[in-house]
This record gives sequence, structure tokens and C-alpha cells, in this order.
Amino acid sequence: MTLRSIELFAGAGGLATGVQQAGFSHELVSEWDPQACKTLRANLPRPDYVVECDIRGLGFAPWRGKIDLLAGGPPCQPFSLGGKHRGQLDPRDMFPEMIRAVREIQPKAVLIENVRGLLRPAFSTYFRYIELQLRFPDVVAHRHETWMSHLARLEQHETSGDDTGLRYHTVVRILNAADYGIPQRRHRVFIVGFRADLGIEWNFPAETHSEATLQYEQGVTGSYWDRHAVAVPPMLTNLNFEEIVRPTALPWRTVRDAIGDLPSPQPGGFDETGFAHILVPGARSYPGHTGSPWDEPAKTLKAGVHGVPGGENTLRLSDGAVRYFSVREAARIQTFPDTYKFTSSWTESMRQIGNAVPVELARQIAVSIRVALVGDVGVRNLA
Repeated sequence: MTLRSIELFAGAGGLATGVQQAGFSHELVSEWDPQACKTLRANLPRPDYVVECDIRGLGFAPWRGKIDLLAGGPPCQPFSLGGKHRGQLDPRDMFPEMIRAVREIQPKAVLIENVRGLLRPAFSTYFRYIELQLRFPDVVAHRHETWMSHLARLEQHETSGDDTGLRYHTVVRILNAADYGIPQRRHRVFIVGFRADLGIEWNFPAETHSEATLQYEQGVTGSYWDRHAVAVPPMLTNLNFEEIVRPTALPWRTVRDAIGDLPSPQPGGFDETGFAHILVPGARSYPGHTGSPWDEPAKTLKAGVHGVPGGENTLRLSDGAVRYFSVREAARIQTFPDTYKFTSSWTESMRQIGNAVPVELARQIAVSIRVALVGDVGVRNLA
């Protein structure tokens, strides 16, 4: 059974691709950035559904009551630890537009991703405001009303016990992508809501991978090193943990797991096929930014405020030197399929990848949402 979805603030399509892999069919994919739209059209099955626009000028009336899942990642820069931390004062804050879309479309389910900085104490009151608007999207701000006054009205509505109008039940959690099989430590906030009239009970998917299991396979059984035909590092050769019981989860996936089968990237020209496995020179490490080691999940890939960041998007080699990940290596770390094309410049492609939601994490969450909506155990084979 195909369910219908709309994707807003799509970027390079990490969330959109994961939702698609979970069995949803996009009726609209919206993104304002021309280069990101180029990437979307090169990869999504229905490029004509990609709409390049400022969402503030987009009306959603044609999809009212027809969409199963509304998904999107409003721009994270207002709340990012690496940004200017202006929050609701930042003109890039698009949460009001996301909530407007919820109100106009009335989807069965909503999936929102953002940086964990959104839950910092400095933004706690504003996050409460976001959450209450999602729960009661029909309680609209009056013209010229401040957001604090609107928040007070929302709080009054919540405590009144009024159960009429459009309502959503929401859950919020910070997820570490590494705990779901993504070869990267990446903590992000996910908000999931279901329309209240559906009576759906839902929780986030259970974690599938663990650091403890990776440590067990590296330090106890040595199976990790055997799998990669790599010599056991000297600091582990004399360890004896035979009494330790193997953890039940799968091991965290590492950089080596993700890209170890690729040849070393070489300099020279951009790969016109979109595979983009080209070495870009100039990488360097500096205090606090020393690159990702081979045998751990990668550090969080970042887009960077002023171009591609050095330490975050580099691989630490055995001799202590660092090199940039190629575009294809970064895409694998974000679990994009190898068929996914990035045909913009290296800097632009890395920016798009750094901003993306890991495809596999998006897929797992979307599968769980689909199971809740369809109520068909058979759909679990997508997991």
C-alpha cells in the first residue's frame, strides 16, 4: 500500500529518500535552494514534483486531507551550536511555516528533524511554543500578537480541556544516529505527531546498535579486525575480557565499515557521473578538530557557516595526517545509496550532505510511522 507524503525544506533529500524507501510516495517536495533542487531532481523518481520556491509563498489547500505524512527539517541555523544562536529572532526560523503547513494540509502524521541545540535551555520557552502550536495548530496567532502572548493563549487552551478542532499528539526525542546503524555520531531532535482523531499510540523505534558491542568485537573477540583483515592495534593485543558477555545489540558501524571497500580518492577533476570520489587537498587538523578515526563512527558531518569545516569532515590517517572525505565517502557516512548523484561543486555537495538527515535513520522512523498508520504487520518487512 502506497501512502502519500509531502516534504518541506528538503535540502539534498536525505529525509525524503528515507521516507520514500519506507513506502511513501511524495506528492510535493519543496526546497528554496537552486543547487539542492538540482540534486533532488537528479535523484527522486518524480522530479516534476520538486518545487523550487520560498515556502512563505506556497499554499497547501490542494492537499488538505489527502496526505498521510508531512515531513521536513526547518533550517537549523537559528538553533545550531555552530550558528549565531538567534533562535526565534532569526529570519531563517521556518517553524511558523511548518506549522502553517500542518494546519492547511491536516496530515495524518508529522515528522520534523532539527539540531539538538533546539532543546538548549536558552530556547526552552520557544520550543514549548513550537510544541504547543503543533499540538493545537488551529489556535492561530492574532495579527500583531507577540509569540509570548500567543504562547499564553495556547497554554490556556491546553489547560481548558477543549478537545475540539485540529489536534496532534506529539513525542520528542534526541536520537544518536550511531545507535541506529549509521556510521556517524550525530545527535538530532526528532518530533513526531499523529492526528488525535486517529487514536494512534506510538513510540520511537528501539535502538539497534551499540558502542558496547563494537568495543566487544574490537577488544574481546577481535572479529572486527578479522572482518576487515586489519592487524589488531597494539593497545588491544594484551587485553583479556573473556568473562564479558557479548552485548545483544549490533555493533556501531565505523568509518571503515562505511568506506573501507572504496579505493583511496585521487586528485584531479570532478567526477561527472556524480559518484564524486575525488580527493580535495588542503585538509588540516587543529585543536578540538582532529578528524574522524577509521575504527569509530565518524564525527558529525557539518555543512559549515563559512564553507566546509576542516576537522569535522576529515579522515584521520594512521600517520596522524588528515584528508578530506570525498563527496562519495561523506554520502556513505550519511547512508545515501551509491546511486545517489551529487553533481554540484565539491564545496556545495559537501554542504548539502552535511545538512542532510541520514537516509537510513529517516527510513527506520518512517517505517515505524507507516506501521502505525497502516496497521499492517506485513509492512514490517520494510524495516
